[in-house]
Amino acid sequence: MPVFFIILFGIYFSGNIYIFIRGWQALSGLPIGFKLIIAVIYWLGALSFLYMIKRDEAFPATFIHYLHQIGTGWLVFTLYMVLGLLITDLLKLFHWSYTYSFFIVLGLVACVLLYGFIHYKHPTVKQLDITLDKSIDSPDKRVKVIAVSDLHIGYGTNKAALKKYVDLINAQQPDLILIAGDLIDSSITPLRTQRMDEELAQLKAPLGIYMAPGNHEYISGIRESKEFFRPTQVHLLCDSIVTLPNHLQIIGRDDRNNHHRSTVKELVEKANPEWPVIFLDHQPWELDKAAEAGIDLQISGHTHHGQVWPLTLITKQMFELSYGYLKKGNTHFYTSSGLSLWGPPFRIGSDSELIVFNLTFK
Repeated sequence: MPVFFIILFGIYFSGNIYIFIRGWQALSGLPIGFKLIIAVIYWLGALSFLYMIKRDEAFPATFIHYLHQIGTGWLVFTLYMVLGLLITDLLKLFHWSYTYSFFIVLGLVACVLLYGFIHYKHPTVKQLDITLDKSIDSPDKRVKVIAVSDLHIGYGTNKAALKKYVDLINAQQPDLILIAGDLIDSSITPLRTQRMDEELAQLKAPLGIYMAPGNHEYISGIRESKEFFRPTQVHLLCDSIVTLPNHLQIIGRDDRNNHHRSTVKELVEKANPEWPVIFLDHQPWELDKAAEAGIDLQISGHTHHGQVWPLTLITKQMFELSYGYLKKGNTHFYTSSGLSLWGPPFRIGSDSELIVFNLTFK
C-alpha cells in the first residue's frame, strides 16, 4: 500500500510540474516578481493536501474545512488541466495551435469545476418502489426506508453540511433510516471537536437508524468509530442482525477491511427465512452469493459512481453494479453514489443522492 501511494504521488507531482511549466511559458513577458508570486501560490495549492498527514490534529474547524476543499479539489484540477493541456499539445502535432491555449484550458476547467461544485451541493432525492415477496407483522404492509451512504463527515462534510443532510432526510418523514457505511471520513477528531453527534441526534425514524461500517470507519479507527456511535441513536451493525417489531430484519455486514468477517451465508443463516431481510454491505461485491442466500434487498455504497469523470468509467469496470438498481432472482440490489463524497468537492458525471425506498410487503 505505501508503494501504491508513492507511485500515485509521483504521478500527481509530475502532472503539477507539467502544468507549472506550461503556465510559466504562458506568463512569459510578465515581470519576474509577479511570476514568482504566482508560482508560490500555485505550489501552496498543489501541496495543500499534505495536511491529511496530520488529520488527527484538532485544527480550527473553518480553516481546515477550506484547506481540505482546496487540497483535495486540487487533485481534480490537476487531472483536468493535464488532460486539457495534453489535447492542446496533440493538436500542435497537426499544426492546430491556438493563441492563449493555456488560458483557454484554464477557463474551461474552472467552468467545469464550478458546475461540479454546484451539482455536488444540490443532492437529488430518488424514489424507488419495490414489492417484496415476504410479509411483515403489521397492519400497514408498507415501510418508507431512507437509505444513504458515504456522508464522509469530518473536515470536508462539516457540521453545517451535516445539518443540511439531516434536515433533508427528516423532510422525507421516514419510518426507517439505513446507512450503508462511510458515515465518517478519515478521523474521529473533527466529529468530536465540532460535536457532530448533536446533529445526528436530530435524525428521526420510529423504526430506528441502523448502519453497517465502511472502509472509512476503519481508516478512522474502527474502535474509535464504535465509541463515537455508542451514545448516539445510530446503531452500528458489525456482522450482526436486528429484528424490528414488525419482524423486518436488518443485517449489517462488516467491511472487507475485517479479513475475518462473516460470509453472506453465515449472516443470513442467523435470520428467520419467513421474514424479509434487508442486507447492508458497504462494498457491492459478491452479488451472486447474496442472491443465492435469499436476501430480499441489499443496499451498498462505496463506489461514489466514480464521483468525477472519467473515474466513472473505471468503477463501471470494477463493480458488477457500480451504481443504481439491479434485480437478480428475487433479490433487489441498489448501489448508491453517496449523499456526500470523499475528498474533492465536485460531482461531474455522477449525483449526490438520497434514496427513498417505498417498500410494499405481501
